[in-house]
Amino acid sequence: MRAKTVLPAVAMTAVSMVLTLAVVVMWLGTAVPWPVALVVGLGIDGGWLATLAYERRLAAQGDHNRAVTAVGWSFGVLAAGVLVAHALTAEHSAGAWLAVAWLPIAAKALWLVHAMWERTALTPVALDAIRGIQQEARDEAAVARARLRAEAATEETRLTAVTEAGARVARVQAKTAQALAGAWSTLETARAGEETGRALTSVTARVTPGVTPRWELPVWGPSEPLAARSLESAPALTDEALDVIVDEIRTSETPALSYREMAARFRAAGHSASEVRLRAAWKRVA
Repeated sequence: MRAKTVLPAVAMTAVSMVLTLAVVVMWLGTAVPWPVALVVGLGIDGGWLATLAYERRLAAQGDHNRAVTAVGWSFGVLAAGVLVAHALTAEHSAGAWLAVAWLPIAAKALWLVHAMWERTALTPVALDAIRGIQQEARDEAAVARARLRAEAATEETRLTAVTEAGARVARVQAKTAQALAGAWSTLETARAGEETGRALTSVTARVTPGVTPRWELPVWGPSEPLAARSLESAPALTDEALDVIVDEIRTSETPALSYREMAARFRAAGHSASEVRLRAAWKRVA
């Protein structure tokens, strides 16, 4: 893995040093003796290489020196400047020389990338541990997602079952209510009809001479249960006392109350008597 970053940096450094030396010798060789130009080129490359070596030594020790880094970048900029100046003054192939003028800066940048890789490099053991942690986290996330999907499917099934059961109950209640409403409508029609009214009157005993009894519909609605000890808490009425109370209630209004109205007022007043005794008292007083 280390070779992937150090080999390009070494190759770029070698190419830029050779190119810088060649340009300096060709460019300055026309103005000064070539040994002098060679020394100038080697000086630029040597300074560049020396600062690079010192930077690498500090990096190996885990240290860093800004002054050395600044000097190294200065030599790199100087080499690039020489290449650019030569390209601008060259009579032939100026574009080609200018195109390679960035090589010293590129080599310096590659060494910077390699240094950053070294600072962040990890051992194989650490990399294996990181991969294990990441795999464990992925496994836990997958299990959590599967658990959530299973719980969601279970809840959806339960809600569907509850909804269907509620719908069935609602349909049964609707049918029952419809049947009761139809039966009640039939009873009401029978009570209100002229022919059926006379038929029902013919089989109903007269309560008061000259008064035709009215056939009432049965009560359909909530009823209030009696207390468990309501019949025991009050003493039983004698027949004479029951007759007196029934007669008072029946004749409290004009015309006289029907048996149904009398019975309702009798029980509302707090009196207690069985239905058989109450009806017998009604017959006696009527």
